[in-house]
Amino acid sequence: MTEDSLQYGSTEITLKVIANKTGYSINTISRALKNKDDISIATRKSIQEVAKDMGYIVNNIAGALRSGTTKTIAIILGDISNPHFGILVKDMQITARKYGYDTIIVNTDENSDLEEQAIYSVLSKKVDGIIICPAQKNKDNILLLKKTGIPFILFGRRFDDIETDYVVCDDVKGGYLATSYLISKGHNRILFLNGPCYISSAKERYEGYMKALKESNLKFDHSLIREVSVKSGGARKILKRVLREGIDFTAIFAFSDMIAWESIFTLNELGINIPKSNSIIGFDNIQSRLFLPSQLTTISSSKERMSRRSVEILLKRLNGEVSTNCFKEILDVKLLEREPIIL
Repeated sequence: MTEDSLQYGSTEITLKVIANKTGYSINTISRALKNKDDISIATRKSIQEVAKDMGYIVNNIAGALRSGTTKTIAIILGDISNPHFGILVKDMQITARKYGYDTIIVNTDENSDLEEQAIYSVLSKKVDGIIICPAQKNKDNILLLKKTGIPFILFGRRFDDIETDYVVCDDVKGGYLATSYLISKGHNRILFLNGPCYISSAKERYEGYMKALKESNLKFDHSLIREVSVKSGGARKILKRVLREGIDFTAIFAFSDMIAWESIFTLNELGINIPKSNSIIGFDNIQSRLFLPSQLTTISSSKERMSRRSVEILLKRLNGEVSTNCFKEILDVKLLEREPIIL
């Protein structure tokens, strides 16, 4: 099988077969299928229609072996079931397609071992570069990527002690804005359902939470800080445990909108009304793309910009358009109030 053929049953569709069918030379067929400008639009369209009718599909593998590029990038992330990641991936694909790149999506379930397998898997497919939201339970997989020399960029999370390209949002500011907002509404017992502390965004949102408490002279209560799995479905068990322990709180700052929605569901399930009894604020603004019957106040950053910049920076690396200095982009965030909180 060559770059210019594909086997269908007993019939091998090649450029020669298409040339015989159309009467054009093999070179003309090849250039028309590659949409070259030196072939007239009418001829290109005619040849492309015949090729399509015959079931011809270019085999890009052989061409990739010759050129050393596959025009493919991998996107590795922890939980594709989270709408936040789904929105980001969609925007990444749109941007990649704009520049002529295909994408491979790999879900790691926030598991470092699966993340390592994902890295080896996409490397074996000869992707040109990798966009990754790291699990961050250790540094091994990012150090592995650096050893391979393949261009990659982190999104959503970063390492302080490893030099890499990354695009993240201002998580410290986001944590501060969320907590300050709840304090401004009269809350001084704010339950923080945070992600695991080894995740950079969780650590930085905690920093923002603490900054807001200190600024308002509120006493820190360690019992109000709970780590929750960032995977979908991780909040219910933790929140029920908090309630069983009799921890007093009047508001919840959730690490993500998904955790916020799970908290609302759990509290309503237990007969605790939202927002009359408790107030909740999320992080991610997934309602920018999803139209849900209930409104959620949240911290919003530009998912479209994070996605676009992640792809654009990676492509700059692939095209050798940058120096050895790392891109370190921190995107601004803002508080988006959707519905008045009832105290």
